Amino acid sequence: MTGPSVRTDPGCLPVRGDLAHIKLAGLYFVPHYAAPMPRILRADAVLLSAGRNDGEAIMDLPAAATFNVLDIAGQFAWGQLGEDGPVGYVALSHLESDA
Repeated sequence: MTGPSVRTDPGCLPVRGDLAHIKLAGLYFVPHYAAPMPRILRADAVLLSAGRNDGEAIMDLPAAATFNVLDIAGQFAWGQLGEDGPVGYVALSHLESDA
C-alpha cells in the first residue's frame, strides 16, 4: 500500500480502527484482518452502534439472515449483515451458533 488509508463512514464497510474484513486487505490499513464467521440471526435481533446494552439501535435485523461475525467481545459480536449490508454489533444471544 502507498499513501494514507482512506477514511470510511461508520456503518458503510466492515472496517474499524483495529480490525477489518479480510476482503479489505490492501485497501484499508489496520493492525488486523479477520475472515468472517457466518451466523444465522434469531428473531428480534437488533444491530447496535456499540457493543453494549445501551448502544444506539441502528436497525431491526431480519430473522434467519446471515450475519458475518468479525469480532466477539463480551456478550456482543461485531460484523456485517450479509456480504454488503450495514455494520455494527449484535448480542450473541441473537445469533445461532452455525450458519
